[in-house]
Amino acid sequence: MQNPILAGTRGGMVTSPHALASEAGRDVLRAGGNAIEAAIAIGAALCVTYPHFTGLGGDAFWVIGDRHGMLRTISGIGQAAAQLPAYDAAIPSRGAAAAITSAATVDTWHQAYEISQCAWGGTQPWSSLFDRALDYATEGFPVTPSQHFWQSLRADELRTLPGFATTFAPHGRIPAIGERFVQPALAKSLKRIARFGAREFYEGDLAGQIARGLREAGSPLRSSDLARTHARDEAPLRVAYRGGELVSMRPPTQGVTTLQIMGILDRFDLAAIPEGSADYYHLLVEAVKCAFVDRDRFVSDPDFNAVPVEQMLSAAALDAHARVISQREARAWPHLFRPGDTVFIGATDSAGRSASVLQTVYFDWGSGVVAGDTGILWHNRGASFSTNPAHHNAVQPGKRPFHTLNPGMYLRDGRPHLLFGTQGADGQPQTLAAILTRLIDYGMDPLAALARPRFLLGRTFSDARDALKLEADAGTEVFEALAARGHEVSAIPAQSPLAGHPGVIRIAADGSATGAHDPRSDGRALGV
Repeated sequence: MQNPILAGTRGGMVTSPHALASEAGRDVLRAGGNAIEAAIAIGAALCVTYPHFTGLGGDAFWVIGDRHGMLRTISGIGQAAAQLPAYDAAIPSRGAAAAITSAATVDTWHQAYEISQCAWGGTQPWSSLFDRALDYATEGFPVTPSQHFWQSLRADELRTLPGFATTFAPHGRIPAIGERFVQPALAKSLKRIARFGAREFYEGDLAGQIARGLREAGSPLRSSDLARTHARDEAPLRVAYRGGELVSMRPPTQGVTTLQIMGILDRFDLAAIPEGSADYYHLLVEAVKCAFVDRDRFVSDPDFNAVPVEQMLSAAALDAHARVISQREARAWPHLFRPGDTVFIGATDSAGRSASVLQTVYFDWGSGVVAGDTGILWHNRGASFSTNPAHHNAVQPGKRPFHTLNPGMYLRDGRPHLLFGTQGADGQPQTLAAILTRLIDYGMDPLAALARPRFLLGRTFSDARDALKLEADAGTEVFEALAARGHEVSAIPAQSPLAGHPGVIRIAADGSATGAHDPRSDGRALGV
């Protein structure tokens, strides 16, 4: 369903990939809550209504800013278990052997709520932010086409994993689109978090249930690993772009990669290049290649390996990348592609206070393991570690894995102007490059920018080639021109879910907001 653009809203706006979750955030704004409080309510609701892409057993990332110059990020990455098995092969992508890192989403809510209380005078009780999520888990919600598609696609590999079929196919079958789906065990877990606070997930009775369920499934995670899990409040990375400033997350996320791509593109006169032309797509793809090479050389947990982010974002480095881009010839691309799935949450309130958030379970359905009787699906982000001890992202006890998630903001005059983020793993920086150039360089409104054809460099579940995937509505002439430059181009359907599920909120200087969620998703932007 293509969602309408929401124009001229002054009371605040939210966006997410599920309409019911967006309604949860709008309720909070209507009750006088701020953007952080609204985003927590949305995030909790999505853990119920979009279980294939996010959940309590995953990670999350926040960029928080306001009109007075406050700008902070919260990096919520669970660390590897203190006691890990010996690896003689790659870490599996599913099952208990993939559930080797703790989950930090719930602690990001806690830390964001503290910021809301201390910096923004938040008024909403913690427990009230879970009202909608509890209602959806207890009373049910209609299954989305997205949930049905991804569960059907993965049915064979997930049905035998601990707790999965009991939780997500309770009657011995995959729920149909539109069928009411309830999660009573998850509701009990949410009630404990709402009543006792976020640390109940890590140190309370719920933590004990989680750890017991994971241990019985075969995961190396223990109660002590959960207790050691804390998200980090960090200063963001920044890069100049077209008279404003783009901000994103620090490593071990690929926020530096998105900023590198945009910093490289800032060296080119995009206004002289027709949007949607072969020249346009070629330039974006070549900038992506430059940044991905740096990413795969350096980005990992800076507690274990130094990551030269200042050098990577320096004018000299960005100038050097721009100089090696040929306008007429594609660079060879033999590099690996990482899959992953995520949800974007954007919220801004009537005072211009804003939050840009991503939550994830890594692959769709994460590890596929449900932690005992908690209803909590655990993520598989630990599968992104390397088992090569010499690799900068080598698995080690207590280490945080590389993360593809990187929500962001674009500031004008030091104030939040764009809130943005997307699902899509390796596709995230690529999707963001297309959206941001369309919003900033070509002046499109959010819905128009989201609806235009996008590309994906790398493999997909339906095409194992590391080719340049491009939505078919880019046009035959564009495909032919890109192929003539040496790109291995293949078509994916117009409005393909492979192109990501981004959302955008644009905040004007007068405080009015416009926004949209991707027409490829089940989401919606809602104003107050």
